[in-house]
Amino acid sequence: MIYEQIAGNKRKSYLLFVIIVAFIVFLGYVFGFAYGYPSAGIVIAVIISIIYILIGYYAGDRMILAISGAVEAKKPENTYLINTVEGLAMAAGIPKPKVYVQNEEAINAFATGRKPENSAVCVTTGAIKKLNRTELEGVIAHEMSHVKNYDVRFMTLVVVLIGMIALLSNFFLRSLWFRGSNDREGGNMGAIFLLIGIVLAILAPILAQLIRLAISRKREYLADADGALLTRYPKGLADALRKIKKEHLPVKRATASTSSLYFTNPLKSELFSTHPDISKRIAALEKM
Repeated sequence: MIYEQIAGNKRKSYLLFVIIVAFIVFLGYVFGFAYGYPSAGIVIAVIISIIYILIGYYAGDRMILAISGAVEAKKPENTYLINTVEGLAMAAGIPKPKVYVQNEEAINAFATGRKPENSAVCVTTGAIKKLNRTELEGVIAHEMSHVKNYDVRFMTLVVVLIGMIALLSNFFLRSLWFRGSNDREGGNMGAIFLLIGIVLAILAPILAQLIRLAISRKREYLADADGALLTRYPKGLADALRKIKKEHLPVKRATASTSSLYFTNPLKSELFSTHPDISKRIAALEKM
């Protein structure tokens, strides 16, 4: 079952990559046609998307760690954390991820890396101080499951998709201010494609966000289940979630783009949360 899930995530990652490029090309065509230059729109969209995707895919983990202000964990102050990650990596059958610490009072964690061989797990100082051993193990096992199941790669591509669509949409809407009288109008078809472009520019980022939320929530439930299986102790993970629910502190350096990577929603706002309700996650773990 677990190997089928990993293979499925890999296939979906490649499929999503193709969808990203295809959708961006389509947006480029519509936006270009609206200005009378459909071919130019496609070329520009393809060039931008390739650069954006490559940067996001290959440098995304380093960018996320830099944005979060994470620092590499060192012994002896983080000996237990490092040993826990190493032990769970052995149990999961994957290379030991690099271990980082984020200076935040909130109890939280996240994982990065497009594959297990170059992955990293980051835990907040709040989690280290406030969680007992079984609770901390549960949180780390959850993140380790994301790494093993290639969830991080998948969600990185989803983040890239949303960022690219938002970038193109924003560029198109801003360009309307500079649309002068000398533009090639393209007749009625030009006007129609201009209207389609405006509608797509407004709705595409919203629809992409909704898809992202649905995907992210499902993967959190899967990582909870796999993490509990890894530690053989669902109560540890459930207790950690209870502590997070009770204190409900935001992660100050988290952003809307990186929120889906965290163990629980790191932002104050629960609107359009990338994570399932904590109470529902606890209830699911209690049934195991």
